[in-house]
Amino acid sequence: MSYQTTPGIYGTEHEIFRETFRRFLVEEVEPHIEEWTENHGIPKEFWKKAGAAGILGVDVPEEYGGPGGDFLFRLVIAEELGYSPASATVGPAIIGDVVGDLLHRCGSKEQCQRWLPGMVKGEYRGAFALTEPDSGSDVSSIRATAVRDGDEYIINGSKTYISNSADADFFIVGCKTESGNGAKSVSVIIVESDTPGCRCGRNLKKMGCNASMTGEVFFEDVRVPVSNILGKEGDGMRIMLGGVNMDRLIFPVLGHAAGTRVFEETVEFVKNRKAFGQTIFDFQNTQFKLADIKTELAVGRAFIDTVIRNYKENGKLDSQLCAMAKLWVCEMEGRVIDQCLQLHGGAGYMDEYNVSRFYTAARLHRIFAGTSEIMRLLIARTI
Repeated sequence: MSYQTTPGIYGTEHEIFRETFRRFLVEEVEPHIEEWTENHGIPKEFWKKAGAAGILGVDVPEEYGGPGGDFLFRLVIAEELGYSPASATVGPAIIGDVVGDLLHRCGSKEQCQRWLPGMVKGEYRGAFALTEPDSGSDVSSIRATAVRDGDEYIINGSKTYISNSADADFFIVGCKTESGNGAKSVSVIIVESDTPGCRCGRNLKKMGCNASMTGEVFFEDVRVPVSNILGKEGDGMRIMLGGVNMDRLIFPVLGHAAGTRVFEETVEFVKNRKAFGQTIFDFQNTQFKLADIKTELAVGRAFIDTVIRNYKENGKLDSQLCAMAKLWVCEMEGRVIDQCLQLHGGAGYMDEYNVSRFYTAARLHRIFAGTSEIMRLLIARTI
């Protein structure tokens, strides 16, 4: 089984990388899914294997130790990971590369030289610390503060639902450098995890993706040099928006691949499972449900291709198209996997069938990188 892409979307170099990444998933990830799920985390040594395989920092420039690939390489990772059973347990950990992207797009030369080569090798892990207990999709409402004191910032605040929090060597922290809720009040600052006053809280238990660690981070009078700021004060919203747009395409791509995998496994299941003297597939209801799913997947693939082609033609992501893809495809993924679980019957509720874990993982995709409701708000503003 393999995920089928549309001809003409990717180049030869992307397809060569696809084979490398697919083989890496089969050999280095999928055999460990159960172990990592039980342990609620991925061993640190795994990331060095990933670095040696060349699958980390795929779009990091060569001057910082990366291959200098384009954004399409990250979409290849999203497709192959989404199609693999691994996505339902380790997905956010492997797909999340927003820190490296923010650094090489917006960091100073010194910041990039300090962190990016190690990230590409799997020696360093970064985490994006934005969400707070009282602030999620509305970035302007964050309460963490960074008050300037001479050549340092003093950071105070708490963050939650932070992917890779306990493994991170450093955090990119969204915080207020000015009072108020305007866009110019938010900045992003690098904080090394061993800085006094920076500490991790609980590792949080989740509905799904249990091999991907998620936790709390606290900052109590944390002092960092002013040179740790990305860009300049007040640039936070602009810097983060670029990374968010990427995630708002990456997760629909991953979700579509996951829906496709579950659909194919469901077709195989219903053609072999029998009830009342015939296979489940022989019932017209089953055939109609599968026909609807196949059509929705085709429509979703067509729109994703449109967004990707727009990126290739213009060299940047269209915020409106990314929001529309994030909204429709991730909602569609939820409908598709829900119907596929129903067609599995009681078996679909058991973790020994992939559909069970894909189901709980898919629920995250309507929240992560901006909820469906926020996507509707963004789209409505363009009308």
